[in-house]
Amino acid sequence: MIDSHTHLDLCEPPNAELVAAAEAAGVQRILTVGIDGASCRAALAAAEDFPQVYAAVGRHPNASKGFDDADLAELRGLAAHERCKAIGETGLDFYREGAPPEDQRRAFAAQIGLARETGKPLVIHTRAAEQETLAQLDDEADGLGVVMHCFSMPEELQACVERGYAISFAGNVTYRSATELAAAARLVPEDSLLVETDAPYLSPAPVRKERNQPAFVAHTLAFLAELRGVPAPELGATVERNAARVFGWA
Repeated sequence: MIDSHTHLDLCEPPNAELVAAAEAAGVQRILTVGIDGASCRAALAAAEDFPQVYAAVGRHPNASKGFDDADLAELRGLAAHERCKAIGETGLDFYREGAPPEDQRRAFAAQIGLARETGKPLVIHTRAAEQETLAQLDDEADGLGVVMHCFSMPEELQACVERGYAISFAGNVTYRSATELAAAARLVPEDSLLVETDAPYLSPAPVRKERNQPAFVAHTLAFLAELRGVPAPELGATVERNAARVFGWA
């Protein structure tokens, strides 16, 4: 198994316990994701400390207020680290609008450019901005690897699959109310599927009252396996192969 998107710096307990629990649950690789300068540095530090952990560095749309050339230069330096395997999470979020839309679009464009410059895939966050996010990707990200993190727009599944995007499901796909999302998860092509926790958020249904952590990706994987009618170990091997291809790790 893999956890294609987590935030170790926001999780409890300490990283060593989180990684050990994940390993005990069968999680072989973890991508921990930065959303600003401090969390990107923390992600890279975790990746240096644990061979199972890799990092993504980016500026979350809600943290992109005033994004400028200095911010891009900081990200470029962080992205050069050998343990960095992706750029993001980046995208557009018009639900909370922690930053003005124009700042979000500028930061998104800069990170698309950085992904092209480095040859690393983009990890996309989008909320209440699905059409705008897809349009900017169409305009600027042609030919790049793209991961739709915490996939939440089942009505756009076909459009994302046609573009060759990887589709990553988090614990919310297991919720009883998420019928449309579960239907989409059943239809994703095998070679496009990823699974994640987005820990410490979105704990899967069997542990919903607990704070999420990478080990809990096993619950989401089990749900997806049952949904798709395949054994969980088989689906685990599939998402491991997909993640290795997308992120370029061994």
